[in-house]
Amino acid sequence: MGSKKIYVVRHGQTDYNLKGVVQGSGIDAPINENGQKQAAAFYEEYKHIPFDRIYYSGLIRTRQSIERFINGKVPHESIPELNEISWGKYEGLPMDHQENEYYHNMLKKWASGELDHKIDGGESPLDVAIRLRKAFDHIVDNGGSKILVCMHGRAIRILMSVLLNYELRYMDVFKHENLCCYELTQYADRTFRMDAYRPTPVLIKEELTKII
Repeated sequence: MGSKKIYVVRHGQTDYNLKGVVQGSGIDAPINENGQKQAAAFYEEYKHIPFDRIYYSGLIRTRQSIERFINGKVPHESIPELNEISWGKYEGLPMDHQENEYYHNMLKKWASGELDHKIDGGESPLDVAIRLRKAFDHIVDNGGSKILVCMHGRAIRILMSVLLNYELRYMDVFKHENLCCYELTQYADRTFRMDAYRPTPVLIKEELTKII
């Protein structure tokens, strides 16, 4: 088996993103108008790449974000193991001061190495790492040399740590924004190299008007 190029992209903006409300895996929100524009800009930036496999999570916002690449010819598959981390009882709740403090304290615990810590009813980074590894084992075993994967922000941070052998407590060194893209090479020995991080593609207003 030769090397593969894998493009891992975050979904486009949702109204929950816009309001700063966590969605996790329990909120199946669609992308909003701005998310559609981001998706269009991402397509324009990457449409020259002949993807031969496309994967997305079990949540609608990921498929909507890469819908333009799914043309009936490229095999594509929804993999629920690519879903965002579950934020448990905090999913869908506006972040008041107390909840925001709780959230940031939890991130501090993760950064200190308490990677089994989780919100009530939610998942820990270790939980997510296990299912993401399972998902990527399936992806790399299923053929294809140019692969597009659409998933979620926190899950991407955990995935990059797993694939690039970073300690999971350092996951926040990996950036994410809507429709950002990590370009990876996977080698025959199943090791990965990060080739590039690319932020959200931006088109001028006139170009977006022609696309949308």
